[in-house]
Amino acid sequence: MNVISNYTKYLTPTSLARQPGAIRKLMPLMKNPGMVSLGGGLPNPAMFPFCGRIEFQVSMPPSSNSPHPSSKAADGVISFDRSKTMKLVLDGEDLEEALQYSPTPGLPGLVSQLRDIQSKEHNLDSVIHGTGSNPLYDLSVTVGSQDALTKAFEMLLHHDCDQIFLENPTYSGALAFLQPYGVKLTPINTDNRGLDPDHLHALLASSETTRGRRVLYTIPTAQNPSGITLDNERRRAIYQLACEHDLIILEDDPYYFLSPERHSLVSFLELDAIQCQSEGPSITARGLGESDSNIGKGGRVLRFDSFSKIFSAGMRIGFVTAPIPLLERINLHIQGTNLHNCGVSQAMVSQLLKAWGGWSGLDSHVKKVATFYGRRRDWIVEAAEKHLRPVGSAPLASWTTPNAGMFLWLQLHNIPDTKSLIEEKAAAANVLFVPGQAFDPLNRPSSYVRAAYSTASRDDMNVAMKRLADLIKGCKAT
Repeated sequence: MNVISNYTKYLTPTSLARQPGAIRKLMPLMKNPGMVSLGGGLPNPAMFPFCGRIEFQVSMPPSSNSPHPSSKAADGVISFDRSKTMKLVLDGEDLEEALQYSPTPGLPGLVSQLRDIQSKEHNLDSVIHGTGSNPLYDLSVTVGSQDALTKAFEMLLHHDCDQIFLENPTYSGALAFLQPYGVKLTPINTDNRGLDPDHLHALLASSETTRGRRVLYTIPTAQNPSGITLDNERRRAIYQLACEHDLIILEDDPYYFLSPERHSLVSFLELDAIQCQSEGPSITARGLGESDSNIGKGGRVLRFDSFSKIFSAGMRIGFVTAPIPLLERINLHIQGTNLHNCGVSQAMVSQLLKAWGGWSGLDSHVKKVATFYGRRRDWIVEAAEKHLRPVGSAPLASWTTPNAGMFLWLQLHNIPDTKSLIEEKAAAANVLFVPGQAFDPLNRPSSYVRAAYSTASRDDMNVAMKRLADLIKGCKAT
């Protein structure tokens, strides 16, 4: 196997210093037959006020023969048919497990279901724990993917001595952690195909002599805020650069399940698994010397997934799939902070997946979700065309129509800095957007604006774009 065998040099001093909690180490042993435990300190469930069972209604198992949402509200909004539901129940041992402390990686039943999903989505059958004969990867359930992401940042980056390469623009939630954290943020140019591998190559070449760890953070599918999906050619080129320059890749993909093209996309995780199973390094190091034994090896991708966009945002179910040595470091961090994710949320999602037949039900469901957001994307583009590219007048803005996700990334013409326009004038005009500066890794002025089309009605999208057009015209008049 062509796999990184020692991750010490990639880990921060804090991550390396983490040790298993004495009590957490006992959790896997408590269910051994005949085990008598006086060590765990679990609260006695007889004192929990939740009794009997928890019942909840969910949509009927999705049909793969019906790829479109099947009901229409009075305002024309397409949604799922909620007149046909099924009742799911948490009771007995399932309820007791959900209400009690549980293993750090997640409830075993849900972890097993997620392993199966990742195996099918990213071709990991032979290399993921629980299904593969030679496991290289495993996964843990986290408090949304953001929880795992910030823990990975802390594992791999140690303040100002280390460097993270990231798209410009990028997710403002990641910047909220990274900007005050003190690491060097290096923006990578993007275009209508996503992250530019040529610019990444130039940046890597210019920073080869830099001492410290180097990490690549990317949102490859329906990127937030640009909405762009990175094509497979670029994904392969970027992964090769990571192998050549010994980068760890953080693949943040919360909008993956919203893409109607997801089955044709190759994830960085899948590329990494292929590299791990190759015969040996087929990649030439650029400027690093042949002595670096990790050049060209796999085992350098951590992938972050989320159910927030397809099941429930408030349940906070995300999961990270990673090489086992790196995942163990994240699990140790979880042990020292939040112990594990909410058991009830995990149990509800597990019951839903079981009722829907596992991956096949999920696959049918997310196809409908992708269709739903695709329709809303069409509505906001229609409104933008009407008001920002009016017939017979100069266009007020430009954009690339996304093929998935929740966002339209607008570049306003002749307005180099949208911050005051959006935060002050737009808010006063009763319309909300997010100025592009919020997504710039270096917090620079931006001519861009992010418009979210996930929840607004078709009529409201039209009103919002008209108000934005009026504001732009007002700026030009002054």
